[in-house]
Amino acid sequence: MAGIGFSSALSATRNFQTSWLVSETHSRRTLPGKLNHRKNLNVKAEVNYVDAEEAKKLIAVEEYAILDVRDKSQYDRAHIKSCCHVPLFIENKDGDFGTIIKRTLHNNFSGLFFGLPFTKPNPDFVQSIKSQFSPESKLVLVCQEGLRSVAAANKLEQAGFQNIACITSGLQSAKSGTFDSVGTTELQDAGKAGLITIQGKISAVLGTVLICAYLFITFFPEQAEKLFQIAPVT
Repeated sequence: MAGIGFSSALSATRNFQTSWLVSETHSRRTLPGKLNHRKNLNVKAEVNYVDAEEAKKLIAVEEYAILDVRDKSQYDRAHIKSCCHVPLFIENKDGDFGTIIKRTLHNNFSGLFFGLPFTKPNPDFVQSIKSQFSPESKLVLVCQEGLRSVAAANKLEQAGFQNIACITSGLQSAKSGTFDSVGTTELQDAGKAGLITIQGKISAVLGTVLICAYLFITFFPEQAEKLFQIAPVT
């Protein structure tokens, strides 16, 4: 009797386990008319960082469009022919007291010495690009130093653009003749403006004068000594 009872209990346990497995299997199936609630994994496209030569190949071979995100002043000095210009930052002409103070300080330092305009983020940046390109468009983003193009790529990625490339270190790293350009200067020099450019020229002239004076004293010491004697002492 004890053997029969143990056998019945074991059989009941096995039947329970089998029923549980069947039930668990059915519960994991997608029933007709029911949605299978699974998380959709959005695969984010990675930005392709390239140098100027690689960017040129992308444009020529893979038909990437060029998107210049620099401010208007740098764009006007020099830009790649047939590029599209949508600045990431625009000139800040706001008239509130705080902005006026900041603009005055900026113009008396960065604006004066480096020729940098006082800017603010372009609120229509993404929308302007969306009006000209589809999210599937292939875009090479360019700026002067490489920082603004990275920030712009971030914004476009979030907006759904998938085929984006950026030139590492920007146009300042491009060699002369790499791209057909339009403007009054070379692409790599478009970021140079203000008194710093004049200072560079003055330094070059002074350097040349000092080198000539040194060579004159070295090779013609007697003549140099006579000149020093003639020169008035103050």
